[in-house]
Amino acid sequence: MKRKAVAYLRTSSASNVGEDKDSHKRQMAAINAYARRTSYDIVLPPYYDAAVSGADPIDARPGFRAALAYLAGHADVRVILVESASRFARDLAVQLTGHALLKARGIELIPVDAPSHFTDETPTATMVRQILGAVSEFEKASIVLKLRVARDRKRAANGKCEGRKSHVERRPETVNLARSLHRKNSRSGERRSYREIAALLAAQGHVSSAGKEFVPSAVRSMLAR
Repeated sequence: MKRKAVAYLRTSSASNVGEDKDSHKRQMAAINAYARRTSYDIVLPPYYDAAVSGADPIDARPGFRAALAYLAGHADVRVILVESASRFARDLAVQLTGHALLKARGIELIPVDAPSHFTDETPTATMVRQILGAVSEFEKASIVLKLRVARDRKRAANGKCEGRKSHVERRPETVNLARSLHRKNSRSGERRSYREIAALLAAQGHVSSAGKEFVPSAVRSMLAR
């Protein structure tokens, strides 16, 4: 039984755009010849990026994005055939990152002029993978540092950052009423207890998220400044 595959074509020069041009014909001829030898059934039409640089990231190319969208909706098609690795991408880093992206999605990329290109462990490919891994780790560390600096700046400005929202943020009206109920009696100079305040809040419809009367510790937290 034949496996299904999609064909991807790319030309970097606008003068080579079109099915009647040599580049388009040559790429399809090479892909069709490989498909016949290896029993692949090519889903037509091919996906084509015309006048697109081989240095452009694959997810920035309209034709390749369309191919990925098709593959996402057709689980029976897991192979992309290209004339060559350089036709897929001129830049080695773009080749390897693009191949890694496809591999993570369970998609096999085959340059028909050298089918094992992306599986051979050449010294250059290994070096580039190591460099890309180091760059990725650096970017992650930079993001973590930026987030920590932003949190520290926010904490210094507002006194808090992240975590659960305070009662003032969640229930400003309840907190204002609790503070009013906590004021000293003008005659006796005494204050209501937290439990008494919780009962008075509940009597006026101010209850916890569970629909129950606030516990004394929650009232104390509301009154803390």
